[in-house]
Amino acid sequence: MENEVKEPAPKYSCISPDEYLEMERVSAEKHEYYDGFVVTMSSARLKHNQVAGNLFTEIGSYLKGKECQALPSAMRVSTANRDAYMYPDISVVCGEPRLEDNEFDILLNPSVVIEILSPSTQKNDKGYKLLHYKNIPSLKEYIMIHAARRFIEVVRKQPDGAWRFEDFSDPSGSFYIETIGLTISFDDLYRNTGL
Repeated sequence: MENEVKEPAPKYSCISPDEYLEMERVSAEKHEYYDGFVVTMSSARLKHNQVAGNLFTEIGSYLKGKECQALPSAMRVSTANRDAYMYPDISVVCGEPRLEDNEFDILLNPSVVIEILSPSTQKNDKGYKLLHYKNIPSLKEYIMIHAARRFIEVVRKQPDGAWRFEDFSDPSGSFYIETIGLTISFDDLYRNTGL
């Protein structure tokens, strides 16, 4: 064993939710927090921003004068036990928004959360983010919209508490946000993207 190389053990630093928030609120970049670990968010590309803009416009216009409101990606969302802080691309909150503290930048009661998927974030959005989102008691729908092709995945909470998955892939079709009663066509969603 004289050729054995001994390397130091990797260091994993786990931080508290309060440490994360202290860091995040002064950071120029956005970071998400999962079970003590901080993940730097990558910047969004053109198609992602086009889809997010189209969607925000459709939802915002539809909700004008209603009890629900759409919030952009700058609004952080947290789980009830504070094990995750995430920046969904769009959140919809129905009724009075509940916030974590006096900084007014963490939503506790989203009804709908929407993520625009890219090849680099898709695995996380469908994996651990989905698990954390499902632990938010107020959440009724988690919508994942692909930015590289006309495809949408919706996860809806059922009356018995189970979650049902539904795919929308008809390029000339539409999808439905059940919580707010809004149908959006793929043509409106993917407007100007070339898809």
